[in-house]
Amino acid sequence: GQSPRLFLQRERERAMAKRSLEQHDALIAVIGDEDTVTGMLLAGIGNVDARRSSNFFVVDSKTTPGQIEEVFTRFTTRNDVAVVLINQYIATMIRPLIDAYESTAPAILEIPSKEHPYDPEKDAIHRRTKLLLGIRDQ
Repeated sequence: GQSPRLFLQRERERAMAKRSLEQHDALIAVIGDEDTVTGMLLAGIGNVDARRSSNFFVVDSKTTPGQIEEVFTRFTTRNDVAVVLINQYIATMIRPLIDAYESTAPAILEIPSKEHPYDPEKDAIHRRTKLLLGIRDQ
């Protein structure tokens, strides 16, 4: 076996690592169509806190750009959200707000949906990266 001192040291390290993970337990938020949000929830990202505030929002044909902007702002100002996933076609509906977003945390990732394939030319991060690297379209 191992010495009691070594055992206690390893247990202490495990407890510290676990506590560190719990303190930095950041969420992934998602703004998307029903299929996207359902897939993300099935993957385990769903969270509802004690105030009934969730980290996901389903956009359908009745959802207004104003509602999407409000949810985007709420997710990007929460300090427990590390990444906001948003369907690219939905991001297009609030493009000025996304283009004006300059913070690095949470990161905003535009993702495709079943009906709308990914278009790098519409992605704010892709466009900024090309600009920073001085890449021009031929």
